[in-house]
Amino acid sequence: MSGFLFVVPPLTGHINPAVGVAARLTAHGHQVAWACADPALVRRLAGADAVVFRCAGPVPGTPGAVRPPDLRGAEALRFLWEGYLLPLADAMAPGVHAAVARFRPDVVVADQQAFAGALVAERLGLPWATSATTSAEFGGAYDAMPKVADWLRRRLAELRARIGDPAGTADPRSSPHLLLVFSTPELIGPRAPSAPHIHYVGPSLAGRPAGPDFPWERLDRGRAKVLVTLGTANADAGGRFLAETLAALRDRADRIQAVITDPAGTLPATADDPDPLILPSVPQLPLLERMDAVVCHAGHNTVCEALWHGVPLVVAPIRDDQPVVAGQVVDAGAGVRVRFGRATAARLGEALDTVLHDPAHRAAAARISAAFRTAGGAGAAAAHLARLAGESR
Repeated sequence: MSGFLFVVPPLTGHINPAVGVAARLTAHGHQVAWACADPALVRRLAGADAVVFRCAGPVPGTPGAVRPPDLRGAEALRFLWEGYLLPLADAMAPGVHAAVARFRPDVVVADQQAFAGALVAERLGLPWATSATTSAEFGGAYDAMPKVADWLRRRLAELRARIGDPAGTADPRSSPHLLLVFSTPELIGPRAPSAPHIHYVGPSLAGRPAGPDFPWERLDRGRAKVLVTLGTANADAGGRFLAETLAALRDRADRIQAVITDPAGTLPATADDPDPLILPSVPQLPLLERMDAVVCHAGHNTVCEALWHGVPLVVAPIRDDQPVVAGQVVDAGAGVRVRFGRATAARLGEALDTVLHDPAHRAAAARISAAFRTAGGAGAAAAHLARLAGESR
């Protein structure tokens, strides 16, 4: 049996896909450990008995790791890299070194935004795999922005000089040994890259702990049901958008029942009023089994989880990879895009009516769902990792 060290940023959307893969590896007798700047978050998502090596590094929401909510576009990308991802890599590197020395893994599994995992593995001569928890960089996202792509390459070269092998050449976002993409070309589009080491495994949904309690008895079978969520990292930016969405949904309360996640408490409490259900968090995966549409920020996890269940979307990207993922949804025919900063109740209502009543969107979502399920998910990813470990011996 082999040992696998998962190196992940302290971000729920990047840890969750790895959780199912780690659970499959453990079920087959392999040893699994984690390296992260937030061990409590890993244990909450992967289980209390998870072996986690603490790394230094900024954790979202703490002083120094708070991004201004109004940043968009190039400014948001620059802040993400200079204000978070690069400092996180520098800070994590010593902890990753220590974790490798203590755990002695056969393979390092590095999230595509946990650069320290890839660079430390390269420096130590260990095989490493990339856990690509967003597909945004695999569809030519930077082809029209050569200056941005060059800026990113230069920042990574400087990082390699600090913590990696100066003679190395591999992009730490994309392992030359094994690249696991938690999506499929049916969503990414025709420009999805192809190579023997690239494997599109679809969403990894298995192995997660149970979510929060939910008042299932309050769901109305007689109306269409819509989930509204902006993910775990956008509570600071979502007040106006959620208010407009709420207005659109109340105009349609005779035929739509909504479930709105509002972790920041920006919307008025509804007590026992079922129109809509407003909660700080929800058990998203089981809830999606009962939804007819999703309104979201085009976060990769939420989009893939909705499409796994064949649910069409209204996507309102905010920043980072979200505009690219939203474009994938629209190009695949599985949803409608609205402008996050300027969406009105009227526009949101129109978009909702479209995805709920135009059968083409649901048919596209069903097509992507079938591709996701065929790809194999966590089980396929675990099998590829086990194969890499065997080849490295």
